[in-house]
Amino acid sequence: MAADMFSKVMENQLLQTAKMMEEQLDAEMEKLDKMDDDELELLKEKRLLALKKAQQQKQEWMSKGHGEYREIPSERDFFQEVKESKNVVCHFYKDSTIRCKIVDKHLALLAKKHIETKFLKLNVEKAPFLCERLRIKVIPTLALVKDGKTKDYVVGFTDLGNTDEFTTETLEWRLGCAHIINYSGNLMEPPFQSQKKSGTQFTKLEKKTIRGQKYDSDSDDED
Repeated sequence: MAADMFSKVMENQLLQTAKMMEEQLDAEMEKLDKMDDDELELLKEKRLLALKKAQQQKQEWMSKGHGEYREIPSERDFFQEVKESKNVVCHFYKDSTIRCKIVDKHLALLAKKHIETKFLKLNVEKAPFLCERLRIKVIPTLALVKDGKTKDYVVGFTDLGNTDEFTTETLEWRLGCAHIINYSGNLMEPPFQSQKKSGTQFTKLEKKTIRGQKYDSDSDDED
């Protein structure tokens, strides 16, 4: 009985939502129908202006190195890169850490999709001062920088479902939570939760300290 009532409530809510959307669409159509030629031309000009502005913004981002996942050679370059872009994701990596290569694969895809954000990588062995300043101890770590200031970190894979097999969508969601990219999905529901519900298996990570190094790693070193 309770299940039937819940089903009816959900059905009514969906119908009400659909009706509201239909009414809004009808109102927009009626508004367009009532516009004269001058008003329609003005609306067209506004939309063209918005498209032109968006294109100019895209070109500006591209000129600053957005749209691709790039490695920077030194920590000095890091400060210049974050100075000229509002949103920056920087992957602090180590060649011998296998899971850094997993992160590379996902960031290369996200860099092309989210051109509003700059995606970089920096070898920790070339940035001892910066790693100490940002207190980076675990590799891989993503530093999320907004307006020149580090606002958040993605440390290892803990926030990504605690698995090597996390999806690009999961990392995208995590970056969206930090408002470092323009995320259009539901921030309240991580993608890996949906995967768990559908029965997807996850591999748990074990944190290991790299012998002889000051960094922790979520990955075994390669021989």
